[in-house]
Amino acid sequence: MIDVLAIKNKVLNLAICGGLTDQNSEESADHFYSQLQDEKESLIKAKKIKREKALSEVSETERSFDIPQNWRWVRLGQICLQITDGTHKTPKYQDDGVPFLSVKNISSGCLDLSDIKYISEEEHTELIKRCRPERDDVLVCRIGTLGKALRIDTDIEFSVFVSLGLVKTGNKTLSDYICCVINSGYGSEWIEANKAGGAMHTYKINLNDLKMMPIPLPPIEEQERILECVDEITKHIGVLCDMQDKYRKDIELLKSKIIDAGIQGLLTERLPEDGSADDLFEIIQTTKKKLMAEGKIKKDKAEYSVSEDAKAFSIPDTWKWVCWGEIVNIVSARRVHQSDWRKEGIPFYRAREIAKLADVGSVNNDLYISEELYTDFSKSGVPQPGDLMVSAVGTLGKTYVVQEGDQFYYKDASVLCIENYAKIDPYYLRYVMNSNLMRKQIESNSGGTTVDTLTMVRMVKYVLPLPPLAEQHRIAEIIDEILSIA
Repeated sequence: MIDVLAIKNKVLNLAICGGLTDQNSEESADHFYSQLQDEKESLIKAKKIKREKALSEVSETERSFDIPQNWRWVRLGQICLQITDGTHKTPKYQDDGVPFLSVKNISSGCLDLSDIKYISEEEHTELIKRCRPERDDVLVCRIGTLGKALRIDTDIEFSVFVSLGLVKTGNKTLSDYICCVINSGYGSEWIEANKAGGAMHTYKINLNDLKMMPIPLPPIEEQERILECVDEITKHIGVLCDMQDKYRKDIELLKSKIIDAGIQGLLTERLPEDGSADDLFEIIQTTKKKLMAEGKIKKDKAEYSVSEDAKAFSIPDTWKWVCWGEIVNIVSARRVHQSDWRKEGIPFYRAREIAKLADVGSVNNDLYISEELYTDFSKSGVPQPGDLMVSAVGTLGKTYVVQEGDQFYYKDASVLCIENYAKIDPYYLRYVMNSNLMRKQIESNSGGTTVDTLTMVRMVKYVLPLPPLAEQHRIAEIIDEILSIA
């Protein structure tokens, strides 16, 4: 797949260094800059804006790349009428009134008014005395999701939270150009280098730092040409993005159908030497009873049955419909308190880490428990090779097969562990978890909408088709082979 974001960054980087447009030596950024200063001085004299402390010129070391001779390096604060942010106090919300926006309303790259909160007219009137968003101003994400910038293209009245910075230019073209700079790869790198740590590990861009951001300033005429060129290229990138989205959806649909075909026995043939699932089921039940008698797994009090309605499709005669609880042991973890978290030791995974492992096979983890605590937990059971870890909150059913050498613990209620004591093919079971059969069973618990948690009580009663063990291996292998091509 083509990295569309990288292309966008490259285009914007070329644009803000003069790489997309022809230069006109008769045009001057100095002339445009002087006009901006005259306009600002007039507004100061009219007491419409306050005079601020003069900013230093951009030093040679701050000039990250070469620009055309008729351009000029400036500070963001030097070419803006005002740079401020939204209210630092959480307002009193109500069912309707004046829209109140935060980072989430612009982080997608457009002004999203579909999910907003409201404040009273009275409170809005107070807030806009300090920060009044208007058409053609620039909104910047300055807390949390850093650096996204967009020009306001609506006359709707609204107020903003402290997470949004407001840049006033009084010039539509300049506002759009500033957005290009902030949203470029250069802008991202500058923000990353100048971000400050905040509460609860949230990063932010301080307003004083934002004012000091070096901006490569072209003449206003060239800004217009740059924006026209970027707009045209962006349209083509949008088409490419749509094509990739469709391709991605088609591939996911194809993968889904391949998995469904595999667990229905449509990708493999029956071999006499495989035996039957009934024989395998009897072996599993014998193993289960033995482990219960030895106290290695808890006695199972659940009653299992597979109704005809639960049999979502036909399966080969040598297969068998079973409940998960009949063939594996589904458990949760012992409670790990936040006070037990460490910065090093044994990795401690929540649902998000398990989902990442399921998708890419690795994860950058930042939570650990002590080796002593892990040793204590080992007495009652920790994940073993061939077990399956399943995300039980958020995106439900993401499944990771525990590998040789893995050593970790997991969060109770957020993750379920499928103890594969009978050594069923774990990759076959993972494909079952990724199938439409499982998705529909999970969704059926809330009338068609995915439930917020996947519990042991639910999981043990879900049904799946059980092939003979040798055929499980072939199914997993052939699905692997096909998906590696797709």
